[in-house]
Amino acid sequence: MKAGNVLQFALGRNETPSFLDAADVARKLAPDMPVFCYSATTLGSRVAQFLQGFPGDVSYAVKANPGPHVLATLAEAGIGIWDVASLAEIRAVRTASPSGRIHYHNPVKSRAEIREAFVRFECRRFAIDCREELDKISDVLGQSGDIEIAIRFVLKHEASASAHDFSSKFGADEAEAARLLREAAARGYRAVLTFHPGSQCRTPSAYERHIVAAHRIANEAEVRLAALNVGGGFPADYPNSLAPSLEEFFQIIRATSDRLFGAGGVKLECEPGRGLVASSHSLLTRIKLVRNATDVFINDGIYGALLECAQVPELMPCVRAIRSGEPLNGCEREYTVYGPTCDPLDVLPGRPRLPADLEEGDYLEFSSLGAYGAATATRFNGYGTRDVVPVASL
Repeated sequence: MKAGNVLQFALGRNETPSFLDAADVARKLAPDMPVFCYSATTLGSRVAQFLQGFPGDVSYAVKANPGPHVLATLAEAGIGIWDVASLAEIRAVRTASPSGRIHYHNPVKSRAEIREAFVRFECRRFAIDCREELDKISDVLGQSGDIEIAIRFVLKHEASASAHDFSSKFGADEAEAARLLREAAARGYRAVLTFHPGSQCRTPSAYERHIVAAHRIANEAEVRLAALNVGGGFPADYPNSLAPSLEEFFQIIRATSDRLFGAGGVKLECEPGRGLVASSHSLLTRIKLVRNATDVFINDGIYGALLECAQVPELMPCVRAIRSGEPLNGCEREYTVYGPTCDPLDVLPGRPRLPADLEEGDYLEFSSLGAYGAATATRFNGYGTRDVVPVASL
């Protein structure tokens, strides 16, 4: 049985996968195309960490991985709030979570998108970062206490402690956020503040600084917040991007909120994407050619599931070699690893150290690709087919 014949799975956490791990997939399927190895158990455990540790409501940033198997597992594990950026994401969520709450947190939406989200999908939370978007929502939906407006703010001069700095595209400064907060409340909306410290944030104190700013903004606007959403940004595990434990992030968020707003004084929310799903998938690729004992060509690359690590080298995942269904160990050497396309840009950053005796037909497994690996993959040059195979563990 070849991997091209494997259907996508959406196994629940209590069902038993047919494969132990990626090495077992290589042994039993010998896939010639890339496959994602997916552990529902790993994802369920990560959800439990957030639900038990975060001092408020936990939603999921669907953009990180909108796969139906992911959404189904998250819903089964207890996620009932969904941070979305498009109608397509809302439709995907409704299949897995028909009655879940929708937070439409893309600060820029068309009038048609606003109307359909509200009427067809019963969305009652919309994000803004400017007066024009607030006016647009008012024009389309009117003014109602049934609607929540989430004002997204940014600390313009905050030094980024993350892999992706989100402050360049979205977010009102503090003064503008106070004006928007005041205006949203005056129009009868339930007013929320939200921020995002940046993807793969490695510094818990970044959340503290943003919560302090949120307190200043609410005081300046003289508005009682319906909620404070601390965004995503919670880190995953990458060898070149080490971060404190989730518990350290949760602790500083709780302590700062209690100190400024009083214990239970404001409803807290978070919307992790990467921090929830990254560890739940690995990518199993096959070596197509070893050239001159220094260059390795594999069947996926930067136009596929490995796009992000080419853009941000610190997010390069761990890699292990597999031969005949077993991990390949021994002396190592540096290689240049190329993707399968005819584009010279299709090469992974750096020169990863891998076993010195790699051969055509061996496999390379890339860990922690549950976030953005599938979501951003293209079909450039005709590549891009990636089945999802359930495994017991990663």
